[in-house]
Amino acid sequence: MARRRQPMLSPLVGLAVLLYVVAPAVAKTDHSDVTALNVMFDSMNKPSQLSGWKSSGGDPCGDDEEWKGIECSGSSVKEISNLSGLGLSGSLGYQLSSLKSVTKFDVSNNNLNGDLPYQLPPNVVQLNLYGNSFTGGVPYSISQMGDLETLNAGKNHLSGQLTDMFSQLPKLSALDLSFNRFTGSLPQSFQHLRDLKTLNVESNQFSGHIDVLAKLPLEDLNLQNNKFTGWIPSKLKDISNLQIGGNQWSSGAAPPGMEKGSAVGSSSGGGGSASGINGFVIGALVIAVLLAALILMSVLKRNNSSPVSSHYLMDESGHNRSFTPLVDDDTGHKASSVINMKPLEHSSSISSRTPSAVPRKSISDNEFENKLNYSRRSTDPINLVTYSSSDLQAATGSFHSSRLLGQGTISAVYKAKYADGRVLVVKKFDPLSFSGSSDFMDLVNSISKLRHPNISELVGYCSEPGHYMLVYDYHTNGSLYDFLHLSDDYSRPLTWDTRVRIAVGTACALEYLHDACSPSVIHKNIKASNVLLDADLNPHLTDCGLAYFYEDTSESLGPGYNPPECTRSSGYVMKSDVYCFGVIMLQLLTGRKPYDSSKPKTEQSLVKFVTPQLHDIDALGALADPALRGLYPPKALSRFADVLARCIQSDPEFRPSMSEVAQSLLQCVQRTTSTRRMGGHRSVSQRSEDSDW
Repeated sequence: MARRRQPMLSPLVGLAVLLYVVAPAVAKTDHSDVTALNVMFDSMNKPSQLSGWKSSGGDPCGDDEEWKGIECSGSSVKEISNLSGLGLSGSLGYQLSSLKSVTKFDVSNNNLNGDLPYQLPPNVVQLNLYGNSFTGGVPYSISQMGDLETLNAGKNHLSGQLTDMFSQLPKLSALDLSFNRFTGSLPQSFQHLRDLKTLNVESNQFSGHIDVLAKLPLEDLNLQNNKFTGWIPSKLKDISNLQIGGNQWSSGAAPPGMEKGSAVGSSSGGGGSASGINGFVIGALVIAVLLAALILMSVLKRNNSSPVSSHYLMDESGHNRSFTPLVDDDTGHKASSVINMKPLEHSSSISSRTPSAVPRKSISDNEFENKLNYSRRSTDPINLVTYSSSDLQAATGSFHSSRLLGQGTISAVYKAKYADGRVLVVKKFDPLSFSGSSDFMDLVNSISKLRHPNISELVGYCSEPGHYMLVYDYHTNGSLYDFLHLSDDYSRPLTWDTRVRIAVGTACALEYLHDACSPSVIHKNIKASNVLLDADLNPHLTDCGLAYFYEDTSESLGPGYNPPECTRSSGYVMKSDVYCFGVIMLQLLTGRKPYDSSKPKTEQSLVKFVTPQLHDIDALGALADPALRGLYPPKALSRFADVLARCIQSDPEFRPSMSEVAQSLLQCVQRTTSTRRMGGHRSVSQRSEDSDW
């Protein structure tokens, strides 16, 4: 008989053994969560108090690592807590929006500073930022946090007016904005906080009436030390913990139509005690008010030849407010605000902010040794590939002219192709730009730390005597300039939604450079040809971190971009970046070049030609790019114009910060999306992908 063969190990058994051996080396934590925590750790200056945290990689949800304050659920970070009172400094970074599973975020009672980032955990339930030194306003991204229950941003240096961002926060039960510098009236969207039990706005500079709070289920209300006026609604006087002192309340009888509670003088102390009016007088007043209201309603009904438009809200005193309905009674969706096409200072969605007494630190053109030193906490570039000059020479066809993508004042840019299908971009510098290899490596080290989804990523470099090159990812759709200004029809498929998305992404990249980096990084070469578009038409800002080389901005930027203050190289400031971004927005709006010598003389400079027409709604429609074929929401167009008009103000002091620009554009997006949901309207090109923009 033939010998029986010995049975072989099952392939499945072998695979199981292999997985058992390999599995311990595989990180358990979601990569996006790890990256967000790495960036946060770097932005807080790598504090030793955060034991276990790392600036690159790591596995906070793994069994072998323990990161202070991090709680996980499976492979996702669930909580960032127990970080209160640790003396943390710096900022929160720019990638917190990647922490999609975080429900608790607590960094209270530290020394964190800078503007509150709008990139916050989107599904957070408890957000505690109390007792830091954050500046700026409340980021509009909070309006999208539908699960938010508690928000504590008290005792910071926040300022400006609260925008109508509270309409879609049905679960918010506690809001603390005390001891800040907020101004203006309480937003009308407060009336939609149907679950709000605690509100503390003590020691700000809020003003106006508080009628918007009348119907909220408040149990704890602190309005002390503001500039509120008017009467306390009677529904609020029974709140168990009511503190109202230090305001300018009206005294005497409330006017007809306004529900009146306690008449409180301007010198009223804290607490919610009722006035000395006895019950009989109160009853008489209530009856009188009701009779007056009935008479007023009868008169209005008889004279109702011009009914009040449903596009206006009525306050409790019967006065019209210039807002469209924040919530439609039938749909429950938020509507967009009415855009006032009158003077700019009244129509812009960007809040004006008084310039700080202490100038923001930025990079000096004369201090090469300090350029981008915000990132020199590490001596080695982050995850970069080192290329040889011969390798890059082969990949670019010996830097053949057919591979030339662009020629700038400091470098030439080539397309590099590899046999395995990889395509990269090589920026080849004039070797005389650097004093030696160490000089070049300082630049590489700095640029490698610039990490943002809308900044073109540095993937490698070449540093050999006489050969200094940077290697970047290649973006298949070229530059924004190509899409807008090439003559063939196929090169201009950009819909209105896509244009707004490009503007938002580019604004976010600039906000990161200006606000998340310390010291701030000025770009100094903002133009449409430096906004690259990937396969999905997402923007990627390139040439970041090279400001030192642009001594002559008129030569680097080209005609049409130069801010008025840049008559000399030293005149370029951070707000000059804002101006150049405004010129990009103009191109997105009109489809025109920033300077076109083929146009009549009065139309050659885009800024000079368009600026006087930005607040004329009829002229604005005529200015819109014909390639859009009228497929855009008119109100969205005017809001977009409002934002860019502020960016191109001739005086840098009157231009907004990039943080304000980014938030204003996001508000435009939110309003447009809400309006579409209400009306079922879509203003997109027939050639465009579906989009919520």
